[in-house]
Amino acid sequence: MSNDFAKLILRLGVGVLMLFHGVHKIINGIDGIKNITINAGLPEFVAYGVYIGEVVMPILIILGIYARIASLVVSFNMAIAIFLAYGSSLLALGKTGAPVYELALLYLIMSLVIFLQGSGKYAINDK
Repeated sequence: MSNDFAKLILRLGVGVLMLFHGVHKIINGIDGIKNITINAGLPEFVAYGVYIGEVVMPILIILGIYARIASLVVSFNMAIAIFLAYGSSLLALGKTGAPVYELALLYLIMSLVIFLQGSGKYAINDK
């Protein structure tokens, strides 16, 4: 197996799974995210950035179009999500013993790996 195939699997995994979150927000709206954003003292329009981080960037990651930049945006999106949603409970553990923000942290880490490794040869471009 080549490293390029592993990069493709990682890109598809992160991109497709993150896209599910984005499609859910397209269908059901982002009222909860707006509330969290406003409660954190940020302007409401900041909440709309979730569409960039969970719809547009995952599509770019899947296709391998500027995947490094897109994955960096997803990483930033996940860092903000962790801060806004779990900032007061960063040390809290869930029912399984893992941090309550485990999923967001996994997306953040995997996106950083895509940023560091690049998209590989099975991509539209290698940027």
